[in-house]
Amino acid sequence: MDYALLKMVHVGSVILSFSLFFLRGIWLIQDSENLRQRWVKILPHINDTVLLVSAILLAIAIQQNPLEHAWLTAKISGLLVYIGLGMVAMRFGKTRKTRITAWVAALFVFAYIVLVALTKSPVLGVG
Repeated sequence: MDYALLKMVHVGSVILSFSLFFLRGIWLIQDSENLRQRWVKILPHINDTVLLVSAILLAIAIQQNPLEHAWLTAKISGLLVYIGLGMVAMRFGKTRKTRITAWVAALFVFAYIVLVALTKSPVLGVG
């Protein structure tokens, strides 16, 4: 697959992933019935699979090994934290306050992941 197309798929799925997560968080705050719709439970998983596959293919295409490149290790670590917080926010948080707090924290982690991707540095402000 062409690198430019692969990167476009990856960035597009990042944007969709964030948009869906943000929207679901707003619906969480509003205690909206929209959260219970079937597509809301399925589409994010499909998109996140595309996101993960495109990320792996990009890492292979640019020959970046997460064990050798700290910025990629930071992105993967951030992703795991983001997933964990997202699970608390959308499924496992015991209280509404816990779920909303986890959602907000996940938004900050997402921002960190994007900044690391843009700067290729795990330490923000260092490029």
